[in-house]
Amino acid sequence: MGRAERTAASFRATTAGARGAGHSVYVALLHDPRRRDPWGLYVGQTSRDPDLRFDQHKAGYKASGAVRRFGVRLLPELTAHLNPLRAWEALELEAALAEAFAAAGVPWVEGGH
Repeated sequence: MGRAERTAASFRATTAGARGAGHSVYVALLHDPRRRDPWGLYVGQTSRDPDLRFDQHKAGYKASGAVRRFGVRLLPELTAHLNPLRAWEALELEAALAEAFAAAGVPWVEGGH
């Protein structure tokens, strides 16, 4: 998790806290004991509260299959410095964070689209 923490900390949001900023990026911890590297991360963005969105994934509502099946919990400490932000930047950061986690060596990364 150290790699993920350092990677996320290197990101900045230009619209963080700006007027009209109502979106969030979030990271969920994944665990699948059948995988060679069983721990992973899912990166998403939402206009809802990230806790509510995680609960929706787990309930199957507009869910990522990875989060529905393997989601353990949110990791708000990775993205708290970025939120809230504007929708366009949430979309950009979602993709950029997922790509950066993979490049940093996190073995299993989902989301980011």
